[in-house]
Amino acid sequence: MATRFGGPEVLELVEYEAPEPGPGEVTIGVRAAGVNPADLKGFAAGQDEGLLPRAVGFEVAGVIEAVGPALDGRAFSPGDEVLAFQVTGGYASRITTLARNVFAKPPPLGFAEAANLLLAGVTAADMLHVTGVTSGDTIILHGASGAVGVSVLQQARGLGARVIGTASDRNADVVRRFGGVPVRYGDGLLERLRDLAPRGYVAALDTVGTDEAADVSLALVPDRRRIVTIAGWDRAQRDGFLAVGGSTPESRAFRNRSRQPLVELAAAGHLVVPVARTFPLDQAPAALELLRGGHPGGKLALIP
Repeated sequence: MATRFGGPEVLELVEYEAPEPGPGEVTIGVRAAGVNPADLKGFAAGQDEGLLPRAVGFEVAGVIEAVGPALDGRAFSPGDEVLAFQVTGGYASRITTLARNVFAKPPPLGFAEAANLLLAGVTAADMLHVTGVTSGDTIILHGASGAVGVSVLQQARGLGARVIGTASDRNADVVRRFGGVPVRYGDGLLERLRDLAPRGYVAALDTVGTDEAADVSLALVPDRRRIVTIAGWDRAQRDGFLAVGGSTPESRAFRNRSRQPLVELAAAGHLVVPVARTFPLDQAPAALELLRGGHPGGKLALIP
Protein backbone atom coordinates (compact mmCIF):
# COMPACT_ATOMS: atom_id res chain seq x y z
CA MET A 1 0.00 0.00 0.00
CA ALA A 2 1.19 3.54 -0.76
CA THR A 3 1.01 5.69 2.36
CA ARG A 4 2.57 8.67 0.56
CA PHE A 5 3.27 9.63 -3.05
CA GLY A 6 6.60 9.03 -4.77
CA GLY A 7 8.55 6.10 -6.20
CA PRO A 8 8.47 2.38 -5.36
CA GLU A 9 10.16 3.07 -2.03
CA VAL A 10 6.92 4.52 -0.61
CA LEU A 11 5.14 1.14 -0.60
CA GLU A 12 4.54 -0.51 2.75
CA LEU A 13 3.31 -4.01 3.58
CA VAL A 14 0.17 -3.56 5.68
CA GLU A 15 -1.81 -6.33 7.38
CA TYR A 16 -5.60 -6.21 7.11
CA GLU A 17 -8.53 -8.61 6.80
CA ALA A 18 -10.21 -8.84 3.40
CA PRO A 19 -13.96 -8.31 3.91
CA GLU A 20 -16.35 -11.19 3.41
CA PRO A 21 -17.98 -11.05 -0.03
CA GLY A 22 -21.23 -9.15 -0.27
CA PRO A 23 -23.82 -9.23 -3.07
CA GLY A 24 -22.13 -9.63 -6.45
CA GLU A 25 -18.70 -10.20 -4.89
CA VAL A 26 -16.20 -13.02 -4.50
CA THR A 27 -13.10 -13.45 -2.37
CA ILE A 28 -9.94 -14.66 -4.10
CA GLY A 29 -6.88 -16.18 -2.51
CA VAL A 30 -4.24 -14.47 -4.62
CA ARG A 31 -1.58 -16.71 -6.13
CA ALA A 32 -0.03 -13.97 -8.31
CA ALA A 33 -0.45 -10.24 -8.86
CA GLY A 34 0.44 -8.56 -12.14
CA VAL A 35 2.92 -5.68 -12.12
CA ASN A 36 2.18 -2.87 -14.57
CA PRO A 37 3.30 0.69 -15.39
CA ALA A 38 -0.18 1.84 -14.36
CA ASP A 39 0.63 0.72 -10.81
CA LEU A 40 3.46 3.25 -10.65
CA LYS A 41 1.22 6.03 -11.95
CA GLY A 42 -1.28 5.35 -9.19
CA PHE A 43 1.04 6.64 -6.47
CA ALA A 44 3.31 8.95 -8.47
CA ALA A 45 4.34 12.23 -6.84
CA GLY A 46 2.23 15.34 -7.30
CA GLN A 47 -1.23 13.96 -6.53
CA ASP A 48 -3.82 15.02 -3.95
CA GLU A 49 -2.69 13.85 -0.51
CA GLY A 50 -6.34 13.28 0.35
CA LEU A 51 -6.30 10.18 -1.85
CA LEU A 52 -3.92 8.40 0.54
CA PRO A 53 -3.49 5.68 1.59
CA ARG A 54 -3.80 4.00 -1.80
CA ALA A 55 -3.97 0.27 -2.45
CA VAL A 56 -1.97 -0.87 -5.48
CA GLY A 57 -2.51 -3.45 -8.21
CA PHE A 58 -5.11 -3.89 -10.96
CA GLU A 59 -4.95 -7.58 -11.88
CA VAL A 60 -4.51 -10.88 -10.06
CA ALA A 61 -4.91 -14.61 -10.48
CA GLY A 62 -5.79 -17.07 -7.78
CA VAL A 63 -8.42 -19.38 -6.29
CA ILE A 64 -11.96 -18.55 -5.22
CA GLU A 65 -12.28 -18.82 -1.44
CA ALA A 66 -15.82 -17.51 -0.90
CA VAL A 67 -18.73 -16.21 -2.95
CA GLY A 68 -21.41 -13.71 -2.04
CA PRO A 69 -25.07 -13.75 -3.10
CA ALA A 70 -26.52 -12.39 -6.33
CA LEU A 71 -23.64 -12.88 -8.74
CA ASP A 72 -25.81 -11.81 -11.70
CA GLY A 73 -25.35 -14.97 -13.69
CA ARG A 74 -21.66 -15.45 -12.91
CA ALA A 75 -21.06 -19.02 -11.74
CA PHE A 76 -18.16 -19.37 -9.29
CA SER A 77 -17.51 -21.86 -6.51
CA PRO A 78 -14.79 -22.13 -3.88
CA GLY A 79 -11.74 -23.80 -5.40
CA ASP A 80 -12.20 -22.34 -8.90
CA GLU A 81 -9.01 -21.01 -10.47
CA VAL A 82 -9.64 -17.49 -11.76
CA LEU A 83 -8.11 -14.23 -12.86
CA ALA A 84 -9.45 -10.78 -12.08
CA PHE A 85 -8.86 -7.47 -13.82
CA GLN A 86 -9.85 -3.93 -12.85
CA VAL A 87 -9.58 -4.73 -9.16
CA THR A 88 -8.35 -2.39 -6.44
CA GLY A 89 -5.43 -3.48 -4.29
CA GLY A 90 -4.24 -6.54 -6.16
CA TYR A 91 -0.89 -6.51 -4.34
CA ALA A 92 -2.35 -8.71 -1.61
CA SER A 93 -2.65 -12.29 -0.45
CA ARG A 94 -6.45 -12.17 -0.36
CA ILE A 95 -8.86 -9.82 -2.08
CA THR A 96 -12.62 -9.34 -2.26
CA THR A 97 -13.82 -7.91 -5.55
CA LEU A 98 -16.81 -7.69 -7.90
CA ALA A 99 -17.57 -10.97 -9.66
CA ARG A 100 -18.15 -9.13 -12.94
CA ASN A 101 -14.38 -8.51 -13.08
CA VAL A 102 -13.50 -12.18 -12.52
CA PHE A 103 -12.96 -14.83 -15.21
CA ALA A 104 -12.03 -18.49 -15.31
CA LYS A 105 -8.26 -18.88 -15.54
CA PRO A 106 -7.23 -20.24 -18.96
CA PRO A 107 -5.77 -23.72 -18.30
CA PRO A 108 -2.66 -23.19 -20.47
CA LEU A 109 -1.57 -20.23 -18.32
CA GLY A 110 0.10 -20.43 -14.93
CA PHE A 111 -0.97 -18.01 -12.23
CA ALA A 112 1.82 -15.52 -12.99
CA GLU A 113 0.90 -15.49 -16.68
CA ALA A 114 -2.82 -15.23 -16.01
CA ALA A 115 -2.27 -12.32 -13.61
CA ASN A 116 -0.70 -10.39 -16.50
CA LEU A 117 -3.08 -11.28 -19.32
CA LEU A 118 -5.73 -8.62 -19.46
CA LEU A 119 -4.30 -5.16 -18.89
CA ALA A 120 -1.84 -5.56 -21.77
CA GLY A 121 -4.35 -7.63 -23.74
CA VAL A 122 -7.23 -5.16 -23.72
CA THR A 123 -4.87 -2.30 -24.51
CA ALA A 124 -3.56 -4.16 -27.55
CA ALA A 125 -7.09 -5.06 -28.66
CA ASP A 126 -8.17 -1.42 -28.36
CA MET A 127 -5.28 -0.25 -30.54
CA LEU A 128 -6.11 -2.78 -33.25
CA HIS A 129 -9.80 -1.90 -33.03
CA VAL A 130 -9.53 1.88 -33.39
CA THR A 131 -7.16 1.57 -36.37
CA GLY A 132 -9.39 -0.97 -38.10
CA VAL A 133 -6.66 -3.55 -38.65
CA THR A 134 -7.87 -6.52 -40.67
CA SER A 135 -6.65 -9.41 -42.78
CA GLY A 136 -4.04 -8.49 -45.38
CA ASP A 137 -3.05 -5.20 -43.74
CA THR A 138 0.61 -4.34 -43.24
CA ILE A 139 1.12 -2.29 -40.09
CA ILE A 140 3.93 -0.70 -38.07
CA LEU A 141 4.17 -1.55 -34.38
CA HIS A 142 6.49 0.60 -32.26
CA GLY A 143 7.73 -1.21 -29.16
CA ALA A 144 6.93 -4.68 -30.45
CA SER A 145 8.86 -6.59 -27.78
CA GLY A 146 7.11 -4.95 -24.81
CA ALA A 147 4.11 -6.40 -23.00
CA VAL A 148 1.46 -4.59 -25.07
CA GLY A 149 3.50 -5.10 -28.23
CA VAL A 150 3.69 -8.87 -27.73
CA SER A 151 -0.08 -9.01 -27.27
CA VAL A 152 -0.58 -6.89 -30.41
CA LEU A 153 1.63 -9.30 -32.37
CA GLN A 154 -0.42 -12.31 -31.34
CA GLN A 155 -3.81 -10.68 -31.85
CA ALA A 156 -2.78 -9.21 -35.21
CA ARG A 157 -1.57 -12.63 -36.34
CA GLY A 158 -5.03 -13.97 -35.54
CA LEU A 159 -6.54 -11.22 -37.68
CA GLY A 160 -4.28 -12.10 -40.61
CA ALA A 161 -2.30 -8.84 -40.57
CA ARG A 162 1.42 -8.47 -41.27
CA VAL A 163 3.27 -6.61 -38.52
CA ILE A 164 6.63 -4.87 -38.86
CA GLY A 165 7.73 -4.30 -35.28
CA THR A 166 10.43 -2.01 -33.95
CA ALA A 167 12.74 -3.42 -31.28
CA SER A 168 16.37 -3.48 -30.25
CA ASP A 169 18.62 -6.05 -31.87
CA ARG A 170 18.63 -8.12 -28.67
CA ASN A 171 14.83 -8.38 -28.74
CA ALA A 172 14.45 -9.16 -32.43
CA ASP A 173 13.85 -12.84 -31.70
CA VAL A 174 10.93 -11.94 -29.43
CA VAL A 175 9.24 -10.17 -32.34
CA ARG A 176 9.86 -13.16 -34.62
CA ARG A 177 8.59 -15.63 -32.02
CA PHE A 178 5.20 -13.95 -31.97
CA GLY A 179 4.81 -13.59 -35.72
CA GLY A 180 6.23 -10.15 -36.48
CA VAL A 181 9.06 -8.92 -38.68
CA PRO A 182 11.60 -7.11 -36.49
CA VAL A 183 13.23 -3.83 -37.46
CA ARG A 184 15.81 -1.97 -35.41
CA TYR A 185 14.74 1.45 -34.16
CA GLY A 186 17.13 4.40 -34.25
CA ASP A 187 18.85 6.31 -37.05
CA GLY A 188 17.63 5.19 -40.47
CA LEU A 189 14.37 3.66 -39.22
CA LEU A 190 12.27 5.40 -41.88
CA GLU A 191 14.34 3.94 -44.72
CA ARG A 192 14.41 0.46 -43.16
CA LEU A 193 10.63 0.48 -42.82
CA ARG A 194 10.18 1.58 -46.43
CA ASP A 195 12.43 -1.25 -47.59
CA LEU A 196 10.42 -3.85 -45.65
CA ALA A 197 7.07 -2.80 -47.12
CA PRO A 198 7.46 -1.26 -50.58
CA ARG A 199 3.67 -1.14 -51.00
CA GLY A 200 3.32 0.91 -47.83
CA TYR A 201 1.57 0.69 -44.47
CA VAL A 202 -2.09 1.15 -43.66
CA ALA A 203 -1.75 1.71 -39.90
CA ALA A 204 0.76 2.43 -37.16
CA LEU A 205 0.47 1.46 -33.49
CA ASP A 206 2.76 3.19 -31.00
CA THR A 207 3.39 1.81 -27.50
CA VAL A 208 6.53 3.86 -26.73
CA GLY A 209 5.61 7.52 -27.25
CA THR A 210 8.86 8.72 -28.80
CA ASP A 211 9.15 11.47 -31.39
CA GLU A 212 10.79 8.95 -33.70
CA ALA A 213 7.72 6.72 -33.52
CA ALA A 214 5.39 9.64 -34.27
CA ASP A 215 7.55 11.03 -37.07
CA VAL A 216 7.92 7.79 -39.05
CA SER A 217 4.26 6.89 -38.52
CA LEU A 218 3.18 10.23 -39.96
CA ALA A 219 5.57 9.82 -42.86
CA LEU A 220 4.43 6.32 -43.80
CA VAL A 221 0.71 6.10 -42.97
CA PRO A 222 -1.46 8.35 -45.18
CA ASP A 223 -4.57 8.30 -42.98
CA ARG A 224 -3.96 9.83 -39.55
CA ARG A 225 -7.12 8.15 -38.27
CA ARG A 226 -5.16 4.89 -38.54
CA ILE A 227 -2.26 6.03 -36.35
CA VAL A 228 -2.70 5.43 -32.62
CA THR A 229 -0.55 5.86 -29.52
CA ILE A 230 -0.92 4.87 -25.88
CA ALA A 231 2.07 6.94 -24.77
CA GLY A 232 2.53 10.00 -26.99
CA TRP A 233 -0.53 12.02 -26.06
CA ASP A 234 1.04 15.43 -26.71
CA ARG A 235 2.11 14.46 -30.22
CA ALA A 236 -1.29 12.94 -30.96
CA GLN A 237 -3.05 16.15 -29.98
CA ARG A 238 -0.59 18.32 -31.90
CA ASP A 239 -0.50 16.25 -35.08
CA GLY A 240 -4.07 15.00 -35.24
CA PHE A 241 -3.79 11.26 -34.76
CA LEU A 242 -5.40 8.96 -32.21
CA ALA A 243 -4.50 8.36 -28.57
CA VAL A 244 -6.33 5.79 -26.46
CA GLY A 245 -6.36 4.98 -22.75
CA GLY A 246 -8.50 3.14 -20.26
CA SER A 247 -9.74 6.42 -18.78
CA THR A 248 -11.67 7.44 -21.92
CA PRO A 249 -15.31 6.23 -22.03
CA GLU A 250 -15.08 4.67 -25.50
CA SER A 251 -11.90 2.76 -24.70
CA ARG A 252 -13.21 1.66 -21.31
CA ALA A 253 -16.37 0.21 -22.85
CA PHE A 254 -14.48 -1.60 -25.62
CA ARG A 255 -11.88 -2.97 -23.21
CA ASN A 256 -14.59 -4.32 -20.93
CA ARG A 257 -16.17 -6.14 -23.88
CA SER A 258 -12.77 -7.52 -24.89
CA ARG A 259 -11.95 -9.29 -21.64
CA GLN A 260 -13.90 -12.52 -22.14
CA PRO A 261 -12.82 -12.99 -25.80
CA LEU A 262 -9.17 -12.57 -24.75
CA VAL A 263 -9.58 -15.12 -21.97
CA GLU A 264 -11.03 -17.51 -24.55
CA LEU A 265 -8.11 -16.88 -26.91
CA ALA A 266 -5.70 -17.74 -24.12
CA ALA A 267 -7.70 -20.83 -23.20
CA ALA A 268 -7.38 -22.00 -26.81
CA GLY A 269 -3.61 -21.50 -26.70
CA HIS A 270 -3.60 -18.53 -29.08
CA LEU A 271 -2.51 -15.88 -26.58
CA VAL A 272 0.43 -16.37 -24.23
CA VAL A 273 2.08 -14.06 -21.71
CA PRO A 274 5.89 -14.15 -21.41
CA VAL A 275 6.88 -13.71 -17.76
CA ALA A 276 10.44 -12.60 -17.12
CA ARG A 277 10.55 -12.84 -13.35
CA THR A 278 8.51 -13.26 -10.19
CA PHE A 279 9.05 -11.63 -6.79
CA PRO A 280 7.70 -12.31 -3.29
CA LEU A 281 4.92 -9.90 -2.37
CA ASP A 282 7.10 -8.07 0.13
CA GLN A 283 9.57 -7.28 -2.67
CA ALA A 284 7.05 -5.24 -4.65
CA PRO A 285 9.32 -2.14 -4.59
CA ALA A 286 12.14 -4.15 -6.23
CA ALA A 287 9.76 -5.42 -8.92
CA LEU A 288 8.57 -1.90 -9.65
CA GLU A 289 12.14 -0.60 -9.79
CA LEU A 290 12.93 -3.24 -12.41
CA LEU A 291 9.81 -2.27 -14.34
CA ARG A 292 10.67 1.41 -14.10
CA GLY A 293 14.05 0.66 -15.65
CA GLY A 294 12.21 -0.01 -18.89
CA HIS A 295 13.63 -3.37 -19.98
CA PRO A 296 12.36 -6.18 -17.75
CA GLY A 297 12.38 -8.65 -20.68
CA GLY A 298 8.76 -9.75 -20.09
CA LYS A 299 6.03 -9.40 -17.53
CA LEU A 300 6.64 -9.37 -13.77
CA ALA A 301 4.49 -10.91 -11.06
CA LEU A 302 4.29 -10.80 -7.28
CA ILE A 303 3.77 -14.10 -5.48
CA PRO A 304 2.17 -13.82 -2.01
